[in-house]
Amino acid sequence: MRARDLMSAPVRTVHPGTSAKEAAEILSENGFTALRVVDDERLVGIVTEADLIRGRIPADARSEYRERPGVAAPTVGAVMTSPATAMSSGTDVADLCQALADSRIRAMPIVDGSRVIGIVTRGDVVRVLAREDSAIAADVRHRLEIYGGTGRWKVEVRDGLARIVDRFDDETDRHVATLLALAVPGVAGADVVSAEEAGR
Repeated sequence: MRARDLMSAPVRTVHPGTSAKEAAEILSENGFTALRVVDDERLVGIVTEADLIRGRIPADARSEYRERPGVAAPTVGAVMTSPATAMSSGTDVADLCQALADSRIRAMPIVDGSRVIGIVTRGDVVRVLAREDSAIAADVRHRLEIYGGTGRWKVEVRDGLARIVDRFDDETDRHVATLLALAVPGVAGADVVSAEEAGR
């Protein structure tokens, strides 16, 4: 499965000159946790909830005196993280998930060159993992029928693991069937066997 299979598009973006307040409004209204920052469609950074709240709320005047931070910069460009990590639409989702986990970020911009074309969030991946087994099986079956015709394949999916029984015993077709199944969103693994092997 590739990033293009999961990404949302188009992506809401802001410019470095966008006010921090406007960026906060966009996040709040849309339930986003981060926004891509672009300059002439080129990805130049990312602004997160954490970036926007850092130093923006003054301490309560009734509390014990402490050093007050200076006034936060009013633009996205002054608080954004730059450069932003991004991946191409052809990136393997397994690699993308590893990057999300390792970097502790919630969303990965998807780019074509330096132009933002989509986004994949941790929530997008979780939704794929939560797909109904019956829907996954139908998608696997459809791809296999396009490749090898109808009535040839028996597909069962349990907890995202696909078991495919092929009426014929062709090593090449089994390899292709495995690759086709693994490309279906929600498939966690695939085992392809011949009807003879399945009957043992």
